[in-house]
Amino acid sequence: MECTVSWTGGLNTRSGMGFVAETGSGHTLMMDGAPDAAKPENGGMNLAPRPLELLLAGTGGCTAYDVVLILKRGRHAVQGCTVKLTAERAETDPKVFTRINMHFTVAGKALPAAAVERAIAMSHEKYCSASIMLAKTAEITTSFELVET
Repeated sequence: MECTVSWTGGLNTRSGMGFVAETGSGHTLMMDGAPDAAKPENGGMNLAPRPLELLLAGTGGCTAYDVVLILKRGRHAVQGCTVKLTAERAETDPKVFTRINMHFTVAGKALPAAAVERAIAMSHEKYCSASIMLAKTAEITTSFELVET
């Protein structure tokens, strides 16, 4: 796996702290920092997600992918999966994630709660590389609700 991240600022100081990432799979995405009122030259322009927001989003994508795949492999009629991640960070540098809650909303026909709970646990404990890495610094909790379709 590889990725190249390039600063979009260079000589254009109006670009602030924007970056473009080019992934090994051929996709690009933008990142930016928050504006800094005290030192505008050090802040971003709020044009794209922050890098840590993307880390959190990637973790959500990783675990949701696992949950859907595990349920589908179990031949459950899953029709939707949303995970809302809420994170807290340390107050001092490095401001790592210290707590993350993942709340899943899983929709389908007659989905057994035990199967959803098992899929979430399997993702959290075995398959989701992103959440397993983040668990080295953050307490990760999960919850879920079922929606009948």
